[in-house]
Amino acid sequence: MAGTDNKNKQKFEQATFGGGCFWCVEAIFERLEGVADVRAGYTGGNTENPTYEDVCSGETGHVEVIQLDFNPQIISFKQILDIFWKAHDPTTVNRQGAVIGSQYRSAVFFHSDKQLEIAEKSMKAADHSRLYENPIVTEITPLATFYPAEEYHQDYYRQNTNSQYCQVVIQPKLKKLFNSD
Repeated sequence: MAGTDNKNKQKFEQATFGGGCFWCVEAIFERLEGVADVRAGYTGGNTENPTYEDVCSGETGHVEVIQLDFNPQIISFKQILDIFWKAHDPTTVNRQGAVIGSQYRSAVFFHSDKQLEIAEKSMKAADHSRLYENPIVTEITPLATFYPAEEYHQDYYRQNTNSQYCQVVIQPKLKKLFNSD
């Protein structure tokens, strides 16, 4: 991964995605070359400074998301989206596998008009590719406020690789996408 000192920080852009449990999504994007940092958090709702318990209630409107810093000289926003479409099921509303609720909805929170344009084209291409049997229902919306999740949610997979959830849910996703564990 690239460094994030002040000199290099200027080269980085941000992207924010919801694709189910943020632990899974974080573990995927942390592995991409050109991605310098990935943070789990919440956005898209109406509660200020939500907690995990608030978001899990399904009443805040927030989504479990990851926000990442990436170097567009190494990996483009389009390439990141290509992984995003394959990393979860973007055809289900408010559900990813066994996790159900609006906080698990598929969403791209764009940071600029350029990202909006790229996201819309990418979603249309993914939908036409027949990667999924059903149409993609991912929400594409402007990023409002990103609230970092509690510290115990950050780098969850790296810190809890041997937990049952990581072994049963996250590791198969990583193997599917990267042919690794």
